[in-house]
Amino acid sequence: MKGRILSGMRPTGALHIGHLSVIQNWVALQNDYECYFSIVDLHALTTGYEDRLDYPSLRREIALDWLSVGIDPQKSTIFVQSQVKEHSELHLLLSMFTPLSWLERVPTYKDQIQQLAKQGKDLGTYGFLGYPLLMAADILLYKASVVPVGEDQLPHVELCREVARRFNYLYGTVFPEPKDLIGEVPLLPGVDGRKMSKSYHNAISLTASAEEVKTRVQQMVTDPARLRKDDLGHPDVCIVFKFHKIYTPEVAEIEVNCRAGKVGCVACKRQLAENLEKLISPFRERRAYWGEPGRVEKVLEEGAERARVTASETMKEVRCVMGL
Repeated sequence: MKGRILSGMRPTGALHIGHLSVIQNWVALQNDYECYFSIVDLHALTTGYEDRLDYPSLRREIALDWLSVGIDPQKSTIFVQSQVKEHSELHLLLSMFTPLSWLERVPTYKDQIQQLAKQGKDLGTYGFLGYPLLMAADILLYKASVVPVGEDQLPHVELCREVARRFNYLYGTVFPEPKDLIGEVPLLPGVDGRKMSKSYHNAISLTASAEEVKTRVQQMVTDPARLRKDDLGHPDVCIVFKFHKIYTPEVAEIEVNCRAGKVGCVACKRQLAENLEKLISPFRERRAYWGEPGRVEKVLEEGAERARVTASETMKEVRCVMGL
């Protein structure tokens, strides 16, 4: 039997090329695992409860992005977290026996409070403290055997395992302990060298047109010490080269020519823009197909129905062993 995977993303804004490696990893995994991919809108509220975002529109856009990159609704279950009420129920039941100290020691807890406090956000809330437990509920609800994560999320998966062990000890074995699967997720900078973010206006969108891709690449910061075409280059400090290392097969040749002053920054950017356009253009074609009225809505509706079947079976077991 295939192992089962649960993963998701928060619908807080348009996805960009920095998210691409994660989605492409999902595309590869769906051939070997039974996959559940969730648009976790409840998680978006844990830090953005005051923002009053247009969640229906954001959920549709993120689903379109997933489908355009290659998530196949015939292979994977794509659904919205809040449309499967069992997520909230299991989160509540798990909160009855999870020690506060377990949540307070999650590394990102205090760090995010400090970082977002600088933006004027008050995260001294029950919802934010409990977001790792909501994540555990997401995973355990589908009895996921594997959770693809970045290294920064390893403590969340470990908390999930601890919660599963405590539940099984208190009530009887219901939940497997999921394993983490660390994918290679390269950290791409924005065109200005800062973290790639929509709020910084320095990102390359997954929906970018060919002209926009070209413009964004032209805006990338290169080696500041290189003033003329034949100056010796230092690719390690060049943002364009960071993208070449991921998206250009001939990266070794580019590095040699750059260091020797045999290729200028304009030509180097032109080659990168061409490679990115080859990468993104198929996404536009698939997006046009899935963007037809009603198609995304049908995918999410059918996905929620499939997710509810699995979730309701798990909750029957949970209620039974807990005596509810």
